[in-house]
Amino acid sequence: MTPLRILIIAILLYILYRLLIGPRKKKVHGTKQGKGSSGGAIQDVLVEDPVCHNYIPKGQAVQLHHNKQIFYFCSNKCCEMFLEKKGAEE
Repeated sequence: MTPLRILIIAILLYILYRLLIGPRKKKVHGTKQGKGSSGGAIQDVLVEDPVCHNYIPKGQAVQLHHNKQIFYFCSNKCCEMFLEKKGAEE
């Protein structure tokens, strides 16, 4: 076999592999299943950290239940700073 034939066979085998195996590996990441107003998948909602004012996905935020309210923070450090500030005010 000539090197050109080996190269052509290798390319054809790769294309066949991608056609048969490739579609099985596709998965949806980072979305919640459900229908919104557009009929598509609903994305995670962004919430604002009250201390550093960063926006973070609600699912990844640190939650604090304080005085019948829920606060969302980007890190435990911001949560602690918030509690220190609220403690000084009260």
